[in-house]
Amino acid sequence: MKKTAFIDSASKVLSTEAAAIEQQISALDENFELACQHILNCEGRVVVTGMGKSGHIANKIAATLASTGTPAFFVHPGEASHGDLGMITPKDLVLGISFSGETPEMLAILPIIKRMGVTLVGMAGRTESTLAKLSDAFVHVRVDQEACPMNLAPTASTTATLAMGDAIAIAVLNARDFNEQDFARAHPGGSLGRRLLLYVEDVMHKGDEIPLVNEQQPLADALIEMTSKGLGMTGVVDSNGDLVGIYTDGDLRRSLANKVEMDAPISQIMSRNPVTVSADVLAAELVATMKTSQIGGILVTQGSKIVGALNMQDLLRAGVL
Repeated sequence: MKKTAFIDSASKVLSTEAAAIEQQISALDENFELACQHILNCEGRVVVTGMGKSGHIANKIAATLASTGTPAFFVHPGEASHGDLGMITPKDLVLGISFSGETPEMLAILPIIKRMGVTLVGMAGRTESTLAKLSDAFVHVRVDQEACPMNLAPTASTTATLAMGDAIAIAVLNARDFNEQDFARAHPGGSLGRRLLLYVEDVMHKGDEIPLVNEQQPLADALIEMTSKGLGMTGVVDSNGDLVGIYTDGDLRRSLANKVEMDAPISQIMSRNPVTVSADVLAAELVATMKTSQIGGILVTQGSKIVGALNMQDLLRAGVL
């Protein structure tokens, strides 16, 4: 088979599946709205079920719902007939997915679900199917042709169903006013979670780890403090413990260039009015501040007191950068 034939075949598949997704736009109607409203009003969990390829799609839709503010999980319809129906409560909602709408394993559990008073939202390709007739809200996934040349393997239909599931999840997300902070709470291990859940207080050095010298101490003492604390800077305070300045690696290079003596008071060579940050600022916001100010380290203050310190390496280790 020539390479061009592979590309031609792939092009036809993608065109067919793109057309199948495009076709769903015209299928959005009051039934779609009703399905979303049922999911939004659900007091329990959304239980998504499907068999075979539809089952794989159902599993993904459940995961998408769960990560966007709608508690959801997947139940295999075959296993449901052998005990897993006990996972479903009357307050739950069942989202049943079957392109034919006649999957035997699903039809076997639908009467029980209905007797429990559970709301049923169906997704299928046939409006006259059993699943469609039993559903409290039915979402029609219209697909004229599979991408398979024999029109047999679920391809365009599963793609369209997945897209419709995404449409439901995001429509409900918008109705909930679900925001980035909500998303981060469901993804604490991801980069977004770290950016939106980590505050300066969670990253900064505290207590004895903060590099500090008094303004009357000599440059030699400041260098010892900077070296021992390893942050590339030291805060400078007055006799009351109030912040009066900062001395950094950059200041040290300038001091060496100007041949400043080691016994010179740090107050004469420190940088005054340093950029500071409060502990309740998001670490991700601090990154932008430090980049704009072109600084590698920063002191954390509460009023005039230094309560913490950190540098870019701390942000890097925390996964914020």
